[in-house]
Amino acid sequence: MKEKRLLLIVNPISGKAKMVSNLMAVVRILSQNGFAVTVYPTKAPSDATDRINTVKSGEFERIVVCGGDGTLNEVITGVMRNSLDVKIGYVPAGTLNEWSASLKIPRSIPEAAKAAAGDGETLLDLGKFNDRYFSYTASFGAFTQASYSTPQGIKNIFGQTAYFFEGLKLLGDIRPFRLKFESDEKTVEDDFIFGAVSNSLSVGGIVKFKENTVDLCDGMFEVLLIKKVDNLLQFQNLLDGVLKGDFTRKQMIFFRTKKLKVTGGKDMPWTLDGEYAPGGEDITIENIPSALHLITEQKKKESE
Repeated sequence: MKEKRLLLIVNPISGKAKMVSNLMAVVRILSQNGFAVTVYPTKAPSDATDRINTVKSGEFERIVVCGGDGTLNEVITGVMRNSLDVKIGYVPAGTLNEWSASLKIPRSIPEAAKAAAGDGETLLDLGKFNDRYFSYTASFGAFTQASYSTPQGIKNIFGQTAYFFEGLKLLGDIRPFRLKFESDEKTVEDDFIFGAVSNSLSVGGIVKFKENTVDLCDGMFEVLLIKKVDNLLQFQNLLDGVLKGDFTRKQMIFFRTKKLKVTGGKDMPWTLDGEYAPGGEDITIENIPSALHLITEQKKKESE
């Protein structure tokens, strides 16, 4: 049987550098499932996108990402920009791995590798943020800066706790942004301290959506906006609502949409899948339905 060609993109410092000791096991699992594996370790931010930019159409039947959500984002960006018709597998090895948790991808690296070598394909929506792409969230404001300002070494040592403490450090610097959001469903203009446009059950390890309220392939985003608070009591009430998944609190706005225009955030930084993205005076965020072909299931044995 002819081997299928597979490109394995590895971020060797994601999470607690888990892939350093697991790489050969992942390569062996993929090889045993009929793939000829080409390994590419990333060396710097955006390196995964640069590598995908060199891939020719039809060169690989599958691309498997071993790293965090940021590495996956870089690969997806390269695939979308180059219009590559290729299936993607994901072996989560980052700190939060939020998106993989929404998809129920195994946390064990060997088990996730078996799933990435499988034949169970899941179609998922993607997001487009002007000319960039994201797999599960575009967010701004309170605590989101912690995602990209926390040093990788600290993430590796303390895991999710690192984001919490970095968020506390930034708490005093939270400032509102005057923004206008326009969609077919709703138009709102106000001073906001947080916003998330997402296709996930979790954002930043803090915002949790109830499982029966999110469909990852319905062509719609979940949008959560939080207005400026005037005192600590209001902030505590909002934080309680976020932690409980109750988005009906007074300063919150929650709705669903397939396309959103954001005006007024010229100097406001965003994060795309936990990675820094510069803001702009006019930003268009659009859902691309069923754009990602993700492999999430292990191959079944012939006897089954």
